[in-house]
Amino acid sequence: MKRIYVNEQWCLGCHLCEYNCAFANMNKDGAFREQAMADALKDVKINPKIKVEENGSICFAVNCRHCDDPICVKSCISGALTKQDGVIRIDRDKCVGCYTCIMVCPYGAIMPSDGIPVQKCELCLNNTCGEPACVKGCPNKAIVYEER
Repeated sequence: MKRIYVNEQWCLGCHLCEYNCAFANMNKDGAFREQAMADALKDVKINPKIKVEENGSICFAVNCRHCDDPICVKSCISGALTKQDGVIRIDRDKCVGCYTCIMVCPYGAIMPSDGIPVQKCELCLNNTCGEPACVKGCPNKAIVYEER
């Protein structure tokens, strides 16, 4: 199965993956998305499903690893998290916002969100990007989508 991998040595810490992720998952048309990107660059809060962490001079993107044996799915008390075709997905109608998945994820890849209890990377399968938007938008090719 293809997954997102991050090459930390190439990450610039530019946060463009976060912006591209947030806008790709807005489910809006291209014109609106472009305006939203311009607004985001003016301190408007965005909700990306990937986040860039910085530790000294090292930067890296944190996203869902779509684990083979996901503890988040096993721990979900409402059954909102499922694994389908190798991708861990959230059923927002079932999620009760208990945050158990946030607490058990060893990578910190599930996070609270505005408007919905939790969010995580779903490999852009719910939008029309074709490949994850964070990969498409990474200027240094530090984020790749491949099978290893």
